[in-house]
Amino acid sequence: MALKQFIQRGKDISWTVFDNFNDSSSRRRLLKIVASSAAIIALIFLVIMLWWDRSPSDFDPVTHASQLATAKQHHVVTGYTSTTTLIRLANALLDKSGGYLSNDVTPPSIWMDNIPNWEFGVLVQIRDFSRALRNDLSRSQSQSLEDPDLSVAEPQFNFNSESWLFPPTEREYRKGIDALESYLARLSNIEQDEAQFYARADNLADWLAIAEKRLGSLSQRLSASVGQVRVNTDLAGDPAAQQSTPTPAEVVSKTPWSEIDDVFYEARGSVWALIHLLKAVEHDFSDILVKKNALVSVRQIIRELESTQEAVWSPLILNGRGFGLFANHSLVMASYISRANAAIIDLRSLLNQG
Repeated sequence: MALKQFIQRGKDISWTVFDNFNDSSSRRRLLKIVASSAAIIALIFLVIMLWWDRSPSDFDPVTHASQLATAKQHHVVTGYTSTTTLIRLANALLDKSGGYLSNDVTPPSIWMDNIPNWEFGVLVQIRDFSRALRNDLSRSQSQSLEDPDLSVAEPQFNFNSESWLFPPTEREYRKGIDALESYLARLSNIEQDEAQFYARADNLADWLAIAEKRLGSLSQRLSASVGQVRVNTDLAGDPAAQQSTPTPAEVVSKTPWSEIDDVFYEARGSVWALIHLLKAVEHDFSDILVKKNALVSVRQIIRELESTQEAVWSPLILNGRGFGLFANHSLVMASYISRANAAIIDLRSLLNQG
């Protein structure tokens, strides 16, 4: 008997709720609550996205290295500034506003693409310099042993940049940072000579060759925002040169409209990291640069690249024609990068001279 009463009571409650829902005023009230909640959630997400959609602040590599050495009681030796700058860039990638976003799979970061592309640009420069540090800058010659910490750090930064679990990308990059800090501690210890940094003209030229190719690629991708037909010069200059498969005499290159801002922010992040590395290199290789009368060349390269970091006042990355009515932010960026790239080519030539 009690069970029947319980069932009947449940039915009465269900019908009461159903009747209230069918009432027009109750329905409007419910819709208002749902709409208000959705608006509040959307506003919160928007504020978070605006807060996270910012690149880290600039820093002076020489000042940062001096402050770090004082805090950790290190000696500022040759290569100390370059290594601390590399570590600072890697930490900035993980500790900036919003943290590392490239591997996020939850709102609102999953809807953001500008900062993840910026992060990848920075990551490319970290990978390139850590590879140069492992293979060239820390070794006296090709037959010398590689540094054990750098042999750990370099592959860690080449881990998948979008892995969110098992293991997360951040954990692997932290291991790379820890290895760099271990190398830095040994490098600054003047009582032992196991860790070294060789500031030689050939080592600097080798890293600049990598930076030159990165900038050249970015310049081409940015210029392709409006589409271009270029003559195929892949085999030019060598009559005996061959390639795997034939290609047309003219190549049409155009960036899809949905990827224009992606390329722009990747270039912006890559150049941001390169600027700081060049400033650090200017300090560590100052004697070589002065001897080669190349110090002013490095400073001019830095100045050209710093122009790419000016504030973007437009809410969108505009893609006007070259001489059209509207601006084309990609072409402006490509112009600065191309000039810096040409200056790096001249600098490498100067360094390779006796």
